[in-house]
Amino acid sequence: MKTADPELMRAINRFNVVDTIRRFGPISRVEICERTDLSPTTVSAITAALLDDALIVPIPLGGLRDQAVRGRPRVQLTLNPEAAYVVGVRLTPDQITVATTNFRADVLEGLTLPVRVDRQPAGVIVDLVEDGIRRSVADANLPMARIAGVCVGLPGIVGRDAGVCRRGPIFSERDVPFADALAQRLSIPVTLDSDVNMVTLAEHWFGRGRGLDDFLVVSIEQSLGVGVIHRGEILRAPGGLSPDIGDVLALERGGDPVRLGDVASLAAVLGAIASQAGDSPAEPASRPDRAVALARELAEAGDGGAVALLGAAGRALGLAIANLIALFAPPRLILTGAGVDLGDAFLGPLMRAARQWTPDGLGDVTEIVHQNWGQDMWARGAAAMTLRDLYGAPWNTTGPVMHRLPR
Repeated sequence: MKTADPELMRAINRFNVVDTIRRFGPISRVEICERTDLSPTTVSAITAALLDDALIVPIPLGGLRDQAVRGRPRVQLTLNPEAAYVVGVRLTPDQITVATTNFRADVLEGLTLPVRVDRQPAGVIVDLVEDGIRRSVADANLPMARIAGVCVGLPGIVGRDAGVCRRGPIFSERDVPFADALAQRLSIPVTLDSDVNMVTLAEHWFGRGRGLDDFLVVSIEQSLGVGVIHRGEILRAPGGLSPDIGDVLALERGGDPVRLGDVASLAAVLGAIASQAGDSPAEPASRPDRAVALARELAEAGDGGAVALLGAAGRALGLAIANLIALFAPPRLILTGAGVDLGDAFLGPLMRAARQWTPDGLGDVTEIVHQNWGQDMWARGAAAMTLRDLYGAPWNTTGPVMHRLPR
């Protein structure tokens, strides 16, 4: 029988201890043992190394004693916020959002740059992101040398391992090596990821997925995305690919297949409503927040065209959600993104279709909830992604090692 790699096991145990401290800290060593099923000896050795590395800090608790080690004063352990600083970035077609955070993902400084990103060539977008990162870090009174890593999230099909956006609404080009281009400018490790994975991790750390090891997130933005947390980890395709659920085909009765994103994405819905009103379908992209509010107002006022378009989009996405429930049976499915603000004319048909088409036997398994995070939460999710890389397995020596370095 093949024996597990001891170095890998140590790295996994270390990751589990750090993540347990992040999720439940301040926490005692005894509680860490209970939550990780690791022995007191193993937990003591790992936490001692983490204290030496200054990744965690102790909080003494009066006269309480640790039962695992007789006579030792009981202490609570928590992440050291000054252990590392990271930057999270989110790109949308109409703006760039940047957040500089500490090791606990507390936002120190953030900024939003309103710019039509989707009209710029890739090189200009890299320059804009670099400027935003440098400004945010300076506003946080930090030198760039203190930044341990950057994560950029954007919609579309993203290959995380290669740091490449294969296709998406941000770039007119295909296969853009964005991570390497930005890393060369900053001389800092950079990762690229799907924006839905960022908000999925944000939900896991701070939101409605906190405390859950399995749940799904469906992002309703200019494009449609799905994020999956399985056994506490983001589920990815080989190569770190993050496919876009908007590419899923839906068969129209009596017609040809259509892509879900062409019917139910925010870009499709707002473009159709604009066309119906005699405006350019591209107009909503300049101010999607205003276009969402207008679409909702039209539906609430009883505009038949808006109600029909929102209802058709909601039903199509509800059918896709029923399929996701059939595949994953998650205890919770979270709807997020600007599309949530389209209101009952969209969410009502969505929820009815999801309930109607969820397979028998799974109707009471999944709770569907919804909320629209602000832009800073998406960027905070990107920062959290970098923090996972910093203390994730494997570790080489006595400190965080990023997996991707500038070439």
